[in-house]
Amino acid sequence: MVSKKTRSVVRQNKHRKIRNHISGTAERPRLAVFRSNNHMYAQIIDDTVGNTLVAASTLEKDVKAELEKTNNVDAAAYLGKVIAKKALDKGIKVVVFDRGGFIYQGKIQALADAAREAGLEF
Repeated sequence: MVSKKTRSVVRQNKHRKIRNHISGTAERPRLAVFRSNNHMYAQIIDDTVGNTLVAASTLEKDVKAELEKTNNVDAAAYLGKVIAKKALDKGIKVVVFDRGGFIYQGKIQALADAAREAGLEF
């Protein structure tokens, strides 16, 4: 009998491999993205001390109020703008992108493109 890994297990393995190569520093923190079935979350993290510098998600009231749905490409693009604005307010301009093991298309790509357009460099 052939045993097949679930999509979540495959994603977690990919994320573990990515994290072996990607690490956030004080000069260039890590923009980590997580996507659930209903919401998206983005954090900018300094891995040297383990601090989350900036965070945004579609659960926040002001973000949720602007969105019709919280789990589509438009919501991801809006979240990218929000996280970029918060990062620029804190003085963070350059980050390294951590896609969290998700495929770089659709919502993940929309978030990354919106963050780039709003002024983050990666």
